[in-house]
Amino acid sequence: MIIRASSKFKKSYRKLPKNIKQKAKEKEQIFRVNPFNPKLDTHKLHGKYQEYWAFTATGQYRIMFAFIDSDNIDLLI
Repeated sequence: MIIRASSKFKKSYRKLPKNIKQKAKEKEQIFRVNPFNPKLDTHKLHGKYQEYWAFTATGQYRIMFAFIDSDNIDLLI
C-alpha cells in the first residue's frame, strides 16, 4: 500500500504536540496493516466530505484520507 501525505497534511502534522504525533505514528502503523482495524475507529465522512474517510489518532484528533485505488491512499488532514 502506498500512502501519500498532502502538503496540507504535512503542515498540520508539524503543528501537533509531540505526544499526539507519537500516537498518530502508532495508529499509522496499524493503518498500514489494516485500514479498518477496530482500534482505529475508521469511518466514512458525511456532507461535503462524503468521498473521504477518517480514523482516530487520539480522542479529538482524526486523520482524514481518501482511497485513490486499492493500493493508493492520500492523507489529507
